[in-house]
Amino acid sequence: MQGSREFAREEDAAPVDMLASLFEARGWPCEFVAEDEISGEIKGSWATYTLRGIWRREDHVLQLLCLPDIRIPDDKLGNIYELLAMVNEQLWVGHFDMWSNGSVLLYRHGLLLGDDGLLSLAQAQVAVEAAVEECDRFYPAFQFVLWGDKSPTEALSSAMVDAAGEA
Repeated sequence: MQGSREFAREEDAAPVDMLASLFEARGWPCEFVAEDEISGEIKGSWATYTLRGIWRREDHVLQLLCLPDIRIPDDKLGNIYELLAMVNEQLWVGHFDMWSNGSVLLYRHGLLLGDDGLLSLAQAQVAVEAAVEECDRFYPAFQFVLWGDKSPTEALSSAMVDAAGEA
């Protein structure tokens, strides 16, 4: 990991520092992009995701972005927007979105932290794991629309089928 910072691992810490500690403990590569921003890579079930943590000190908000490296071609935008709406109805925290610059799909979640602006290891773990789990859960639906030419409804139905066991 580049730009490692020292702090007590047992205690709450500044959000990007705690994320760095979590990434380091899990063996995930990461780097500080800026003083209040960290970026790392996490291997999911379907892809390797880029996870970015951006700390907005003035609002006490840690924004997590999980990017599954899916770019949307112009001819699929309508179906993807429809699928995004349907997928977001399934989520309790966070949401999927698309950056208009480059048509990049992402999962976004903002964590409101207390006035002290500290993040616990448990909070960091839950937030990162939730982001990766949601990307893994809906990755097939996006692929079904992009590469399988399924309608958004068909794609979501196909992706939501739970396997009855493991291979």
